[in-house]
Amino acid sequence: MTQPSTTADLVALGQQRYLPVYRPRQVILERGQGARLWDRDGREYIDFSAGIAVCGLGHGDPDLVAALAEQAGKLWHTSNVFYSEPPLRLAEELAAASRFASRVFLCNSGAEANEAAIKLIRKWATAQGREPSRRVIVTFRGSFHGRTLAAVTATAQPKYQAGYEPLPGGFRYVDFNDATALEIAMACGDVAAVLVEPVQGEGGVMPAEPGFLRSVRELCDHHGALLALDEIQSGMGRTGTLFAHWQDQVTPDIVTLAKALGGGFPIGALLAGPKVAEAMQFGDHGTTFGGNPLAAAVARVALRKLASSETMANVTRQAAALRAGLDALDGNLDLFSGVRGRGLMLGAVLKPEHAGRVGELLDLAAENGLLLLQAGPDVLRFVPPLNISDAEVSEGLERLRQALARA
Repeated sequence: MTQPSTTADLVALGQQRYLPVYRPRQVILERGQGARLWDRDGREYIDFSAGIAVCGLGHGDPDLVAALAEQAGKLWHTSNVFYSEPPLRLAEELAAASRFASRVFLCNSGAEANEAAIKLIRKWATAQGREPSRRVIVTFRGSFHGRTLAAVTATAQPKYQAGYEPLPGGFRYVDFNDATALEIAMACGDVAAVLVEPVQGEGGVMPAEPGFLRSVRELCDHHGALLALDEIQSGMGRTGTLFAHWQDQVTPDIVTLAKALGGGFPIGALLAGPKVAEAMQFGDHGTTFGGNPLAAAVARVALRKLASSETMANVTRQAAALRAGLDALDGNLDLFSGVRGRGLMLGAVLKPEHAGRVGELLDLAAENGLLLLQAGPDVLRFVPPLNISDAEVSEGLERLRQALARA
């Protein structure tokens, strides 16, 4: 059989062989360095998407490459039937960095981390003597917690749930940033936990309003419920602090992580505080690949670099530059009703007269050498590498200007 050779051939192969759940842009990305990518036809792109906020240190980071290569020469996989050193060290470093966690569960993705959180909540509630009807988990409209069946049920967006009914029970939805609605939802005493993103990603890059997470924490304490934070996208420095909730001055019981934790190598983690750390015991949960030595070795380096003062200072600097650049660009083009988010997790919201055009704008950006994301049909999402340079931000904004001028 002749191997596909051209970009068109490879795109056709993907359309033929992949389960058709994606609609990738018709380029074949081949290599990357920092915040730049090149396709197999030699075209260069500035990357403001970072693999959906995954490549927090950009592409080809030499320290991550070295960690992966060194571990690859030692040991790839053991399962959790045996110990190996990299995941042990990573668990200790994550617990210390978190400022609250007693124990860590390592897995492979954000969806798995949230599945583990849901199960941990239910186990904890069971240990408290709560019957099944009093193990409800509250989540927020516009949230996104993953694609597995329980995680997609926690995701309070009907478009992700349609066709997968019957969905698991035990979830309740309220409006994001509405503490009064949450108080009403918890009033009957059947809520075991509230699961919330400090910044909703897929929900339009919508940040928690000042004081909202503190109100959630207070309501959880009042009603004997856990506070679980999904920091899969907003964590690991993305918002300007290693954990987004630090900015809200709350202490959670559970935090879930993935995406940038591995710098591009798949890994997820659940961090458990003292209240829930012993709720699961031997045999209650597990994973074959979670805590893989390769992933853990890379994540240890990523964690150290993402937590550095240099990286956090750069996030603050480039977030200001990106916001200012978007404001200046919109002063000429008048496309956005506003820019929202935290740190380098920003969303430019299209004005009503441009509603539904995000896909078109992403295509124009790619044609002009800029890779962007969307967050719903009306929000351009900007999640570049956290170590992106002044020159790359400036060049990316100029490419965006050229693209939007064609809109």
